[in-house]
Amino acid sequence: MTFAEGARRLSGLAGALLGWSPDAFWQATPEEVAAVLEALAGDAPERADGADLARLMERFPDG
Repeated sequence: MTFAEGARRLSGLAGALLGWSPDAFWQATPEEVAAVLEALAGDAPERADGADLARLMERFPDG
């Protein structure tokens, strides 16, 4: 998933689930968005480490 695809999906979720306007979404930090979505989900997902990120970058190159 590209950044644009992820941002589009997250902004749609923020609008549908939280009632956020596009401006409110873009003013929020990634941590704020994650915190709100984690609170709605009921548990926090595991955080990715450097090795996880390297595997994802190898599997899904942006080139």
